[in-house]
Amino acid sequence: MSEYSPLQKARYTYEPKLPTVLNDEIASIAVSLGEATESVADQDALKGLFPHTYGAPIARFVKGENANAGTVRKLGVILSGGQAPGGHNVIAGLFDALKKANPQSVLYGFKGGPSGIIDDDVMEITDEIMDAYRNTGGFDIIGSGRTKLETEEQFEKSLATCRKHGIDGVVVIGGDDSNTNGAVLAEWFKAKNAGITVVGCPKTIDGDLKNEHIETSFGFDTATKTYSELIGNIEKDANSAKKYWHFIKLMGRSASHIGLECALQTQPNIAIISEEVKEKNMSLEDVVNSIVDVVAARAAKGMDFGVALIPEGLIEFIPEVGALIAELNDLLAKKADDFAAQKTVDDQREWVNKELSKDSSYVFSSLPRGIQMQLLDDRDPHGNVQVSRIETEKLLIEVVGEKLDSLRRKGEYAGKFNALAHFFGYEGRCAFPSNFDADYCYGLGFSAFLLMSAGLTGYISNLANLHKSANQWVPGGVPLTMMMNMEQRHGEQKPVIRKALVELDGAPFKAFAAQRDKWAMETAYTFPGAIQYYGPSEVCDQPTETLKLEKA
Repeated sequence: MSEYSPLQKARYTYEPKLPTVLNDEIASIAVSLGEATESVADQDALKGLFPHTYGAPIARFVKGENANAGTVRKLGVILSGGQAPGGHNVIAGLFDALKKANPQSVLYGFKGGPSGIIDDDVMEITDEIMDAYRNTGGFDIIGSGRTKLETEEQFEKSLATCRKHGIDGVVVIGGDDSNTNGAVLAEWFKAKNAGITVVGCPKTIDGDLKNEHIETSFGFDTATKTYSELIGNIEKDANSAKKYWHFIKLMGRSASHIGLECALQTQPNIAIISEEVKEKNMSLEDVVNSIVDVVAARAAKGMDFGVALIPEGLIEFIPEVGALIAELNDLLAKKADDFAAQKTVDDQREWVNKELSKDSSYVFSSLPRGIQMQLLDDRDPHGNVQVSRIETEKLLIEVVGEKLDSLRRKGEYAGKFNALAHFFGYEGRCAFPSNFDADYCYGLGFSAFLLMSAGLTGYISNLANLHKSANQWVPGGVPLTMMMNMEQRHGEQKPVIRKALVELDGAPFKAFAAQRDKWAMETAYTFPGAIQYYGPSEVCDQPTETLKLEKA
């Protein structure tokens, strides 16, 4: 029996498409620098925290002379945070650019995420190893982790690891928090005159690491297409059986980009956008009533079935619940020992209720006991509630069912309500990358090397014009400090890359809002089907609907 599937073997041979300028010899690719930049907010505070890297210019690659192209280099790469399709191709692009510039150069992988550079858990990435992972999903080439790089001891150990192996550059592949760590590490190395550059790459399926320069984070394209295939399958089943409501929670803790993109691809009956809930100051009851209205209206037309998309982070965006979660995050960060001292689960609930403000205590007490316990569960490495563990889809099914029962008791027709819950998250994080993500990630890795060869540090690799064909993409880099502001973390003000939320005045949301009333009542499902890797470009290489609408 073959060790690999036919698709896996075929994908190994796929050659990612690069922007035209990156197809030149490395020595013929120069960097063009723009004007000095500012952070998106809190300029004085960030200037004080990043005195050596703040205000750097935006970089673009152009035809020209790269005098340092042939220098022998030793680079290290870190995969940080949750998996996203295409991570292996970032490493492949970095590896190929490094070897193209000088075959004697070496790429090391820090195993298990940021802890690898701290603990000197290092492996050399060879041609044989790299070729076994090209164009495949997952982060298993070196593994990932969520260790934060933030203490003097960690920085000292990271420096010791780099000096031991002669490493002169580190690439951090991660999301907003991981790239914030990269910015801090770049500043620390610069302050120590360590001679080690640090460059990031924008990874997260959530789609919330983007701005006017970072048009999308890698993995978003593949993940949303994977989820949309599954949603389309469920829609086809719902319209066949005609007796179930499917409540589908979609990954995306801090923004609803995944839910919006999947809605644009599949046209469900209901798609809640968390940012709209917050903007309209909707209570949990308001959200429930909006769902009940659609369920009852469809029932009145003889359609006791439907599909509802629920963002993973919805509960945080309901203002009353969001305020509760923010208060819980601070409370459990500042009084962790007191909380841990409580002997039973009920003691913990009682203690929390006494410590919370009056309004938050009321909201906490009104939630089902199971949801209360999920809010008090272990925090993530950044001190936040682990929203993915909150079964929002089941909460909504329960309360929507109760509301419909209440309508029936009043003599109102509410039809039959048989609901099933789904959570699509891990299904999309390690999928075979789409052609778009395979190409995009390869270009990001290639650009990361070029930033380092130009001696730039504290940057994030980027490609622009992503709505066009890959040969027209514009490669370069953006200073990480340009994307940062100060936010409350663990009870303290910390520098972080600002998350990008769904813009309610943006073209993708407007396109959705213009059609959702029709989709609610007409069963206008669309079925994207599986990701296609081979065939015409209009089938295989298309970006997301979000990106096309934003660039229309």
